Amino acid sequence: MGEPRVRRANPADTDVLAEYNIRMARETEGLELTPGTVRAGVSAALADEGKGRYFVAEVDDVLVGQLLVTTEWSDWRNGPMWWIQSVYVAPDYRNGGVFRALYEHTVEAARVEGVPAIRLYVEEGNDAAQGVYQRLGMKPAGYVVYDLEPVE
Repeated sequence: MGEPRVRRANPADTDVLAEYNIRMARETEGLELTPGTVRAGVSAALADEGKGRYFVAEVDDVLVGQLLVTTEWSDWRNGPMWWIQSVYVAPDYRNGGVFRALYEHTVEAARVEGVPAIRLYVEEGNDAAQGVYQRLGMKPAGYVVYDLEPVE
């Protein structure tokens, strides 16, 4: 297996990104997402960086991993905080440095752009992912996330 190469996603990646999002939701949360909605959401992010920025990892010209960065304004930091979301690595490429390459690329992009903080959220029971994040230097932020969905 070759070394992962990270790049910005482009519209030609839409179908793979949508499929990986569907797989990730199924694997981590047992959710079945609506493919048309996911594809439209991926397309929207690719068309408007204000909605999100996808980075993808390729090995031997095959897209094998993804990571989405969204931005939240932090008044405490007077700067944008990046949130890592929609992380997925194809099963045959796990434990091969794909996520590390995506993560390191993201951290370097944040440094270059003067982003003061990067965060992510992870399912409470996803011990494998939490272990990866901690090995890369992240630590629990001490927050509990609440949700209201759908908003009615």
